[in-house]
Amino acid sequence: MSALPGAPDRTAVRGGPRPPAARRKRWTFDRVSLVVVFLGVPLALYLVFVLYPFTQAAWYSLTSWSGFTATQEFIGLENYRRLLSDGLFLKAVGNSLSLLVVVPAVTLVLSFALACLLTFGGSSTGAVRGLAGSSFYRVVSFFPYVVPAIVVGIIFGRVYDPSAGLFNGVLTGVGLDRFRDFAWLGEPSTAMWAVIVVIVWAFVGFYMVLFVASIRAIPAEIFEAARIDGAGRFRTAVFIAAPGIAGSLRTAYVYLGIFALDAFVFLAAMNPDGGPGNSTLVITQQIFSTAFTQGRFGLACAMGVVLALLTFVFTGLVLGIGQALARRDAKGARA
Repeated sequence: MSALPGAPDRTAVRGGPRPPAARRKRWTFDRVSLVVVFLGVPLALYLVFVLYPFTQAAWYSLTSWSGFTATQEFIGLENYRRLLSDGLFLKAVGNSLSLLVVVPAVTLVLSFALACLLTFGGSSTGAVRGLAGSSFYRVVSFFPYVVPAIVVGIIFGRVYDPSAGLFNGVLTGVGLDRFRDFAWLGEPSTAMWAVIVVIVWAFVGFYMVLFVASIRAIPAEIFEAARIDGAGRFRTAVFIAAPGIAGSLRTAYVYLGIFALDAFVFLAAMNPDGGPGNSTLVITQQIFSTAFTQGRFGLACAMGVVLALLTFVFTGLVLGIGQALARRDAKGARA
């Protein structure tokens, strides 16, 4: 039915292009304030407290600044050339990379195993549920995470004490007399492992609680179907729980890896001098010593830049591999 002569064509108005005035968004006070508060302020804080200090440290790494002079002599890449031939710094890099490999792997495996026990590791009859008293276990396991790291380091420094420490006392009490005066933090073969145990103990509860929440987000019907099909707890954990919380696992691995590259507080509390034979010396300890003990801020900034680059490379690899695996799984599902 055609429109009456002289009447406006409503279909043209609805389907056709709108006037420029209607297309433009009006910047009201509410819109401007929203952008400023939720975008402008965080961006400004990021520029001031993250990008600017990093840029400043990168500049100082190209100088011979001692930290106490008004001027900085530009020396180019000399500090980086020194680091390549500095055996102590290379030892610290090796120790940091060792922590990067061991700490996230051990912590996440233990956290994931405990989370599986607390979510579907209970009775094999009835509804799928975790161990009895799982709420109590979550609270107790989370407690070490709320204790400051420096306090944890000091406590375990006393626990590992060779003459009056709790650890040697327990081992001696069960008949292992050779550990009566054993210095766990004073032996090159055990110092780093003793520190790793403390770091894992401090973080395993937090990531267990994180994984418990992620596993519970998986529909219970999937676990019930796996039980009906005869899948045991181990296969359920590997083939259902792990893929279902892949995003949480990847995020946790990134955070733990970044912490492992730092780990300054624990090591400074238990072995502030780098341990026997520098067996527990890490990059952050070497940065602190170079800057505030030796007064070589330019060289210390170069170490900080190397640490930042290692962190970026690690994060990029983890996230890149995770995205590649996700794309592969998506293609497989479509096929």
